[in-house]
Amino acid sequence: MFAARSVSAGRQMLTSLSVSARQTLAGASFGCARIPATQKFTSENFMTEATKLRQTINITIQSRGIHRSTALCEKSAPAAEAAAPQANAVAATGFMAAVLAFPKAQPFATNIIIATIKTSIADLMTQVVVEGKEEIDWKRNGVFVMFGMVYLGGFQYWLQVTQFRKMFPTMDRFANQSMAMKMKDTAGMIDTVKQVLFDVFIHLPMMYFPTFYAVKEFVQGDSWSPVDWVVNGCTKYYNNFEKDFTAMFCVWFPADVIIFAVPIWLRLPTRHAVSLAWTSYLSFLRGGATPKVEELARSF
Repeated sequence: MFAARSVSAGRQMLTSLSVSARQTLAGASFGCARIPATQKFTSENFMTEATKLRQTINITIQSRGIHRSTALCEKSAPAAEAAAPQANAVAATGFMAAVLAFPKAQPFATNIIIATIKTSIADLMTQVVVEGKEEIDWKRNGVFVMFGMVYLGGFQYWLQVTQFRKMFPTMDRFANQSMAMKMKDTAGMIDTVKQVLFDVFIHLPMMYFPTFYAVKEFVQGDSWSPVDWVVNGCTKYYNNFEKDFTAMFCVWFPADVIIFAVPIWLRLPTRHAVSLAWTSYLSFLRGGATPKVEELARSF
């Protein structure tokens, strides 16, 4: 008796659940077919309508996602256009930072490049502006390129950076300090004065000028003997010593005060800038067809 009542109660519960399920699906308005209340509810009907419902929900979600994506794109387009100049500025800043970082990372290579290009330009300017040549002597220009690369680029870096570090221990510390710190660094200022005096009284008159005159004799002379280049070159230097030394001192003494106070990586590039400016000044000051190669070239 008790078992019969339990079965009857279970059937009534299942019947009520079936009716509720049919009413729920019948009231759903997602665009799928409704189940009439009078239709018999089966598992096949339930699965069919559930599949349709799921498809409808997916289509609705995708449609809303597309609308949202379009709205976001429309909102973000002006922001992207406004940010474009800033992005370009950042890219340009990055490029300039990379360019400026190279001399700091590779000071020796930078000096070689600048010295070689500068000396070539100075000789070309001498040939075209001062001497008034219609055809450039590329052989002569090649010799000056070698002189700029080997002596001005290589030897001067070895002397004024590598050897000066050993001769003047405070050089790096003083050069990399701020101006306020430099003014308080007595030992650094003394070493800077020593570097200036060494350059204008030893390096330039006793090393640079004899080398230049020997190279010049090789370019313009008739002999192919290195001994003749040195002897003839030094003889001409001796005859022009007073004029050469006076011009050199007037230009390079004040310039060296600045050159030996800037950061080490900027030392020789600054020196080459002063050298090219002085060369350009003499080119225009003494311009004309009359050859004045000695006066101009001695400014290198």
